[in-house]
Amino acid sequence: MKIAMIGSGAAGSVFASYLRRGGADITLVDPYKEHMDKVAAEGMIFHVSPEGEYHLTGFKTACSAENIGIMDIVIFMTKSMQLDDAIKTAEPCIGPDTVLVSLMNGLGNEDKLLKRMPGDHIIFGSGFLGTELNGPGECTSSPGSEGLQMNFGAYENSPLTEKAGKHLEKLFSDGGCSCKFWEDVRPYFWQKIITNCTFNPLSAILRIKIKDIMKDANGAGLAIQVVSECCAVATAKGCKKDVPSFMAELRASASGSSIEEYYPSMAQDVLIHQRQTEVELLNGAIVRYSRELGIPTPVNGALTLMIQTIQQNYDKQYCKQ
Repeated sequence: MKIAMIGSGAAGSVFASYLRRGGADITLVDPYKEHMDKVAAEGMIFHVSPEGEYHLTGFKTACSAENIGIMDIVIFMTKSMQLDDAIKTAEPCIGPDTVLVSLMNGLGNEDKLLKRMPGDHIIFGSGFLGTELNGPGECTSSPGSEGLQMNFGAYENSPLTEKAGKHLEKLFSDGGCSCKFWEDVRPYFWQKIITNCTFNPLSAILRIKIKDIMKDANGAGLAIQVVSECCAVATAKGCKKDVPSFMAELRASASGSSIEEYYPSMAQDVLIHQRQTEVELLNGAIVRYSRELGIPTPVNGALTLMIQTIQQNYDKQYCKQ
């Protein structure tokens, strides 16, 4: 099956590399021309911490989807706030039987895909890992304590999503990651959402790594408050989450693995790149859901406002001379 990866930044490049290691026929689509040209000419240098380094070849690349042909599977790996534009970008490679896949951070991405395709053509999910784009043609994967975990499932089960999902499951597995195409992916999806809602804004605001948040009593206390609010919303949305159990999983993921040394994507956006973040589709979405459900989420609300204030005032922030 022919696969297109729309968005080949840090996460897109890492996910594509695992797929390519598994033998995928994959085309990367990204406007970052230097990266696309480098991968096409020389392949991808793929670092898997602490496993080692791989030189992967055989990728096809393009700066637009205009002339890549109709794809069987189109995976979206842009920032969530860019998804509407990404769907328009992908239009030339979407046919009547194309399956659309969201493996992006954030809540509500599958709803945007539903505007283009029916639910029986849509797969969504997430992976637990740290990612970094080191430069053109080079990326790094930092799996958690149990390796890379990829979980996804169909919005509506159908022969089309079953075929595409099982194909992706095999490619990811053959590429070196633990992967499962679930009949009901919501528990795993919410696990990633809550983890991102916790570590992403706290790391960005506190300016420390994941391990340092959980090793500090105040940082861990903040994490518990975020998790408690998110679990209440997830449970009200039909996916029961227990706070003590979730915190135990969170502590395990933040220690004893390469991801503990990781700055999450929102921290990279704020501290390194000074660009817009996905907070509106993470903590902001939790707040919006909570209002509909009548559940108080003051900590998520405060984190959302803080990140929004930071990203609107990059040019005014104190910088030590």
